Amino acid sequence: MADQSPPLSSSATGPVVQVANVSFRYGQHQALKDVALSVERKQIFGLLGPNGGGKTTLFRILCTLLVPQQGEVIVMGVDVKTDPHEVRRLIGVVFQSNSLDLELTSQENLLHQGRLYGLWGAELKERVEHLMVRFGLEQRSKDRVRTLSGGLRRRVELTKCLLHRPQILMLDEPTQGLDPGARLDFWRYLRDLRDEEGITILFTTHLMEETEQCDHLVILSKGEVVASGSPKALKEKVGGDVIVIRTPDPEGLGDLIRNRFSCEAKVVDGTVRVENHRGYELASKLMESYSDQIEALTVGRPTLEDVFVHETGHHFEEGQERES
Repeated sequence: MADQSPPLSSSATGPVVQVANVSFRYGQHQALKDVALSVERKQIFGLLGPNGGGKTTLFRILCTLLVPQQGEVIVMGVDVKTDPHEVRRLIGVVFQSNSLDLELTSQENLLHQGRLYGLWGAELKERVEHLMVRFGLEQRSKDRVRTLSGGLRRRVELTKCLLHRPQILMLDEPTQGLDPGARLDFWRYLRDLRDEEGITILFTTHLMEETEQCDHLVILSKGEVVASGSPKALKEKVGGDVIVIRTPDPEGLGDLIRNRFSCEAKVVDGTVRVENHRGYELASKLMESYSDQIEALTVGRPTLEDVFVHETGHHFEEGQERES
């Protein structure tokens, strides 16, 4: 079916990224289906999804490595289909795997990358020195990249993609493989880029905890957008506390709870889940009424995992088909 949506705005005051009705297939596999989203200026914008959810395909389209088969993508007023080279000038990209030359020093990596961006002489030298100080790399500038820790390598990678002063930074699973301390440091640098330099950050992840950094989050499942909003707003939509019950007979216990307490009890992946604004009170009543049928019961405030379950009916897991 032809895309009937109106043309996206190219206004300098509008969103920096606009995606409308984008679909993409790998053969018979539908990687994306009618995806729509909008990224505002100076946001940290997250794409969350399990493997196979569509986030990597969408990321590749946004950074011009794939052309959308249906729909429209506008980056800073530029269509990724008609002018991908201009889009690349406007964005900086950090891929999942480092693209550094391990035998060169961190400074040499930056100098060579800067020349690819068309920077030369004093301008390039000053830009490299500024960024190395900005990201705490000046003491390691003469060290070969192979001697650097994973966290330092990611900082060099981040520095490299900022040389040409992009307005949007796109990162694919940026903290994969980093230890918790390096991950916290990396996110501190990203927040500084947003707050101090006004750069828009767009990233993909399958790590729930990372999405708490977002100003806005889009959750993808099986190629479709299933939820969109701030992490706080998404959790508030779940509706109260979440009770999860492990039982030998989830279908039977779910029926009993629905009939006696007039509340919705969903069976999800072999457990009974109940969302209730007075969850702790209801949990106590459930234990009193069905203690012989309950193996374990937990109750707590909604998490982003609960948001995913609420919207899809199944857990967020890695077992889905991987994207090409």
